[in-house]
Amino acid sequence: MKLLLGDEAIALGAVHAGISGVYAYPGTPSTEITEYIQAHAPEVRSRWCTNEKTAMEAALGMSYAGKRSLVCMKHVGMNVAADAFVNSAITGVNGGLVVLAADDPSMHSSQNEQDSRFYGKFAMIPIMEPSSQQEAYDMMPYAYALSEELKLPVLMRVVTRLAHSRAEIAVREPLTQNALNPDNERTHWVLLPGNARRQYASLVEKQAQLVEKAESSPYNKSVLRSERAKLGIIACGIAYNYVMENDPEAQGIAVLKVSQYPLPEQAIKEFATRCEALLIAEDGQPVVEEQVGALLGAGYPIKGRLTGDLPRMGELTPDNVGAAMGVPTAPTFVAAQHVMPRPPALCQGCGHRDVYDALNKVAAEYPDARIFGDIGCYTLGALPPFRAIDSCVDMGASITMAKGAADAGVYPAIAVIGDSTFTHSGMTGLLDAINDNSNITVVISDNLTTAMTGGQDSAGTNKFEAICLGLGVEPEHVRVVVPLPKNMEEITRIIREEIAYQGVSVIIPRRECMQTLKRKLRNNKK
Repeated sequence: MKLLLGDEAIALGAVHAGISGVYAYPGTPSTEITEYIQAHAPEVRSRWCTNEKTAMEAALGMSYAGKRSLVCMKHVGMNVAADAFVNSAITGVNGGLVVLAADDPSMHSSQNEQDSRFYGKFAMIPIMEPSSQQEAYDMMPYAYALSEELKLPVLMRVVTRLAHSRAEIAVREPLTQNALNPDNERTHWVLLPGNARRQYASLVEKQAQLVEKAESSPYNKSVLRSERAKLGIIACGIAYNYVMENDPEAQGIAVLKVSQYPLPEQAIKEFATRCEALLIAEDGQPVVEEQVGALLGAGYPIKGRLTGDLPRMGELTPDNVGAAMGVPTAPTFVAAQHVMPRPPALCQGCGHRDVYDALNKVAAEYPDARIFGDIGCYTLGALPPFRAIDSCVDMGASITMAKGAADAGVYPAIAVIGDSTFTHSGMTGLLDAINDNSNITVVISDNLTTAMTGGQDSAGTNKFEAICLGLGVEPEHVRVVVPLPKNMEEITRIIREEIAYQGVSVIIPRRECMQTLKRKLRNNKK
């Protein structure tokens, strides 16, 4: 037995399923999967990728070679990987390929709470959604076997509460890795229109087989103690735990657990005939609720997020699921009413603090200045005491939004982007700005790591000047500074000079993240 986070259970399950590589870009709540494999399975190829698209493509390449691979990302990373992800359903796979998407209902560390099950349905591939850490571990060899049987990638979707909670896991004997066996069928992999049409027709033909697999899946099961029930619950993934915590049997409630998709339609229809009404419990968006409504027709009473019986937004909990089941609940402790809020803040001594101090000082001299932010720990510059950024939309958007604003006449238009985010998706935006000679100032705040997710390697460390010069920024307008209070006069002078330049300029404030520096110092003392 091992006590593991859900993420760690997924990682160990993948290793024991015989993976040869894991490819990922760090993003909460998925990061610990790759970190666990890196720490505990040196035989598995693993290095952090530049972004989720490159991770997906590398995993697909390993699958092409006949070996099993895992690609991990948070839910918004699916947007970045979507091109390769959707097309991987058309090419199909050779070695088993599992795509792990960690969703974040309630947006604990994200800018939206999109539901990755939509992506799986869109791509028309099997989806697995474990209800527990043990099930997450057990599903991995099943998912890889299913992937290789169907010749399709499999999407596994988890949510924050499962990823970041612990449970005891019973482990099994690990499988050996697949032998090298590159695919020789080129028509599967060369998606010229003629090939793609044939491959797409094959994917459509497989849909009935996918449904059959879901109907017979050991992860979809009915818990029905009597022939009739006033209420039946279709409980998806982790919501199954919340339902069972409220003792549905004592309430005379029937339960159908769903953890493999596409939906087992016949099982749902049969289940519905034995219940007077259905409650759909799913963490995320009403994916199943909408499909079941269409399956059973408008006359069948269905409750869930769309009807207000469960909250339309945010995470499910045992309490709100119990309330929807009609189970009396005790008064809930509401932290906001009893605990003083403590919003997150940049670490004391962080170089980003000095960057924002300098930007605020200079921006105050320009009545129409706008500072476009990006995704990273430096996004906290939007909060007091800095209140320094005017936007934060998605990875890499700072540069391209600054470009668009400058095109519209905003002056000065300043972009702030972190080192890891710049290589993730900022370089192409900078190239657009250079090609259009946009009047923007780009600040690449370089703390030599991917700090927000715990200090993973940053793909462009010690390469940013070369990257910017290679893209075409004029050498005299690539400036490097050290963000310290004693250098404030120099930093503000350089910002003013680059704002005055009518073109693209890049300023790189570089100082190591305080957290990674502390870890290095601690390790050096050992």
